[in-house]
Amino acid sequence: MKDLRIVFMGTPDFAVATLKALVENQYHIVGVITAPDKPAGRGRKLNESAVKLYAKEANLNILQPTNLKSDNFLDELKALKANLQIVVAFRMLPKVVWQMPEYGTFNLHASLLPNYRGAAPINWAIINGETKTGVSTFFIDEKIDTGNMILQEEVEIASDENVGSLYDKLMNIGSFLVLKTVDLIKKGDFKTTPQNASKDIKTAYKLNKDNCKIDWNESIDNIYNKIRGLSPYPAAWCTLINGDHELDIKIYHVDKEMTPHTKSIGTIVSNKKELKVAVTNGYIIINDIKLPGKRAMDIKSLLNGYTFEKNAKVL
Repeated sequence: MKDLRIVFMGTPDFAVATLKALVENQYHIVGVITAPDKPAGRGRKLNESAVKLYAKEANLNILQPTNLKSDNFLDELKALKANLQIVVAFRMLPKVVWQMPEYGTFNLHASLLPNYRGAAPINWAIINGETKTGVSTFFIDEKIDTGNMILQEEVEIASDENVGSLYDKLMNIGSFLVLKTVDLIKKGDFKTTPQNASKDIKTAYKLNKDNCKIDWNESIDNIYNKIRGLSPYPAAWCTLINGDHELDIKIYHVDKEMTPHTKSIGTIVSNKKELKVAVTNGYIIINDIKLPGKRAMDIKSLLNGYTFEKNAKVL
């Protein structure tokens, strides 16, 4: 059995579940590396990462480097004498960092690698209409999410699942997969598998305003998948033309209605209880929406105080 001295690297909530699992299972965490505090909100108050907040609570040693290649940080990292590093939702590491520990540096990624390498694997699995995804652990190498695989676990994606619920599932299953991986490394009882280099691998591109915009000319299934694949964050959006007003709106939760119609794509149909958009082969029924400067609300609440003109449409 190896005596492990672990450095953990991560920033958001997704990483906290794994760090907590390691602490609760009495693994020796000699250091936690997380993002520097960032100003947030109107008062520009410094905001601490979710990982930092938990690490403080657990009395762990915290480092917040701005430059992962700086001599000061590298000296601090070496001084921890870690022999294993674990990365969950952090940034790309320089070779000098991931090569440092004797037993290597492994990463938890929220997809069934080699598919959905990249920044937003949970979102893209749903956007692309996948029925399953999962979590993978692998040793880090020079490229992004390409290293030799250690373990994988599959998770089914429900047909009405959104990113919020899938994120929570993968976060919890991922924490158990990391524990299994650490146990194998501790025992020295594991084999790694090179990732498939096929050209048909799907990529988890970074989300931006352009790829979060709804194209109402797409198929009804593609539109439905895109909206749930971006809900609740960062949220799919489109432009609403309502009389003389042109507004960018966010849409969070929808249903599909497969029914023939002769309306032009993007036409809004509304009554006191329902709002829907004409698309190819049916309608997208909008359940939750956010107008600029307003809070997100269910459609009945919106229709109580907001009127859609007869020629209202979305682009």
